Amino acid sequence: MDNLPATLVFQILSRLDDSADVARCRAAWKTFDTVAPDLPCINLQYPLKRYIELRSRDSDSSSSSSLPSPLKTIILHLISNSRSLESVHIGAENLPLDVSHADVEDYGDDMYLTDGAFVKEWLPRVSGTLKSLSISDFWVHSGWRRSEVLPLVSTCCHNLLELELKHAWLSVENMNPMPMLTSLTLEFIRLEDKNLTELNKSFPNLQVLNLIDVRGLKLPTIHLLHLKTCQWTITDAQSCLILITPNLTTLSLECRKVVALYIEAPLLSDLHLAIDHLGAVSIKTFENLKSLSLKSSYICSLIKNFPHLKTIENLTLNSGDLGVGAVDDSKFTLKKMLTYFPTVTSLCFKTSAWLSFEVLYESFDRVCLDGRLGLTTFRGYLLRVDPALTFSLVACVLDQCKNLVDVSLLIHRDHAAAHVSRRFMDWCVARWPRLNWRWGAWEEGTEDTWITNGIPNAQIN
Repeated sequence: MDNLPATLVFQILSRLDDSADVARCRAAWKTFDTVAPDLPCINLQYPLKRYIELRSRDSDSSSSSSLPSPLKTIILHLISNSRSLESVHIGAENLPLDVSHADVEDYGDDMYLTDGAFVKEWLPRVSGTLKSLSISDFWVHSGWRRSEVLPLVSTCCHNLLELELKHAWLSVENMNPMPMLTSLTLEFIRLEDKNLTELNKSFPNLQVLNLIDVRGLKLPTIHLLHLKTCQWTITDAQSCLILITPNLTTLSLECRKVVALYIEAPLLSDLHLAIDHLGAVSIKTFENLKSLSLKSSYICSLIKNFPHLKTIENLTLNSGDLGVGAVDDSKFTLKKMLTYFPTVTSLCFKTSAWLSFEVLYESFDRVCLDGRLGLTTFRGYLLRVDPALTFSLVACVLDQCKNLVDVSLLIHRDHAAAHVSRRFMDWCVARWPRLNWRWGAWEEGTEDTWITNGIPNAQIN
């Protein structure tokens, strides 16, 4: 391996996503060690098990020599041995949110990656060439200490295009504008910017913004003139959310409860909205909205807050967790859908929406719509298959669609026997032979699996 050309070695190392793998190659072959400093990227994600090993060092000093080096030391070594870095992605594995921190709590700071003193040691060295920066901190160390990493980045990194910060408590004092930054992701963050005033001022040219579980907001306003894509996931209730984004085309907004919502996004074409309780809504007309995804236990109440949307072509419905009283409020019939969304050509019923469909079947709209549903595509996610009931529900939709072409039905892997699913499939194909049928299996947290020749026992038991 030491006789390989340097250009080939560089290509090999460039294909390795993990800097730990690069380090192993450097230790094994001299040529790899010579070429590695020219790599433009560092990507190091520190496993939780190594942190636990480090904590046990004092209790087993005899084996300390075999333990890994402290994380900050490793990062500083990697950066100091790099010549021209364009991307630095460093992170520490966190405990799952539902697991107690009692066994790993301490007052150390070696895993505190957004520590201002630590960042000052390495960031100025690479700031001139840096284009992408991602730091995922260790919440046990960072959650109770305010970090100055944002002001430091804004001072040093004038050419930065992408910034991602996770699991940290962030200060925004003494921020400098970063006009070059086009993509910002903040995830599981305690942010000292209640109204997002500093964010709007410091990152005026953002095109992509992801705010995922950002705490500390009171009256947040996103006012970004160049923003095109926004994902905003809020875990606590909010009194008011405001978005003024004249160039926004894609918005995903998830929040448990919002008292007031104002959206000014005339170019919006794709909207995903997951809100259970929504109060007053003020929206400038969505003249370009083509795709709409709604998730709520109160779908009808949610839709009534919006003006009639006559440009929607793709509609996805998910009724969320059906609580007490939610069924009556979420009675979303095909007739109502035709009233609210007369231009829909593609309809998707997610699992909870389909379950609502089943619960309400006795009072569901049996009134013939004379084929007035303009659907050409239909997709349904089925939790279970009762051949007679499920077939009737499918017929309730398909018989109203004269122009229907493609139908996709996905059955949960663990809730349908293979022979029952096959019988249901045979009935559907026999009843509507002209349609293009596509069958699949789904499971929460995994990608959909498409099936071409029956249903394999390995996928649906």
